[in-house]
Amino acid sequence: MKIVLASHNQKKIKELREILAGYIPDVEILSLDDVGLTEEIEESGTTFAENAFIKAHAAATSGYIGVGDDSGLEVYALDRAPGIYSARYSGEHGDDEANNRLLLHNLANKQDRSGAFVCCIACVFPEDLTRGYYFEGRTEGEIINEYRGDGGFGYDPLFYYPPMDKTYAEMTAEQKNSISHRGKAMKLLVDFLVQHTNKD
Repeated sequence: MKIVLASHNQKKIKELREILAGYIPDVEILSLDDVGLTEEIEESGTTFAENAFIKAHAAATSGYIGVGDDSGLEVYALDRAPGIYSARYSGEHGDDEANNRLLLHNLANKQDRSGAFVCCIACVFPEDLTRGYYFEGRTEGEIINEYRGDGGFGYDPLFYYPPMDKTYAEMTAEQKNSISHRGKAMKLLVDFLVQHTNKD
C-alpha cells in the first residue's frame, strides 16, 4: 500500500510514519515532494475537515491514496482560537516561537487555561477524488505559562496533559502518539485502511 501524506513538514511526516508503521508494516509513506507535488496547497477551508480534504484531494491526484490532516489548538477562553490558524497565528506561517508568544500574551488575563488539540484526517482514493473519509481525534489539556520539554513542535512545550503530568514536549514519541489528537485520528484511519485492504 502506498500513501501520499499531504505535507512538506518533515517532522509531521516522521510522526505520522511512526504511527502508521506500527499498524500497517508494509505501508509505504510518500511525501508530496516524493511524488513531485512541490507547490504549496492553499488551505482555503473554514474548518479542520475542509482543509484536510483539500490536502488529501491534492495528494490523491498523484494516483495514490491521499491523506491530509489539519490540526490545531483550540483554547476555550479565546473562543477556540487559534483553531485552523494555529500554524500562522502570529501572521507568519510556521513561526512556532512567535505563535507561542502570542498565545501566552492573549491568555495573560484569563482564568480558564483549558483547551484541546484537534486533528481531522481526510482520506481520498485516486479512483474517486470527490469523496473524502474523515477521522477526528481530540486531546484535552491546559496551556501553561512556561515552556516545558524540548521535544515535539508547535505548541507542544505549552500544552500540558494532566493524566501524564507532562507537556507534549516532555513526552517520548511513543507516549505522545498513544494519547495525542493526531495519534487518535490516525488510529481511526488505520482501522479504516486495514478494513479497506481486507475487503480487497
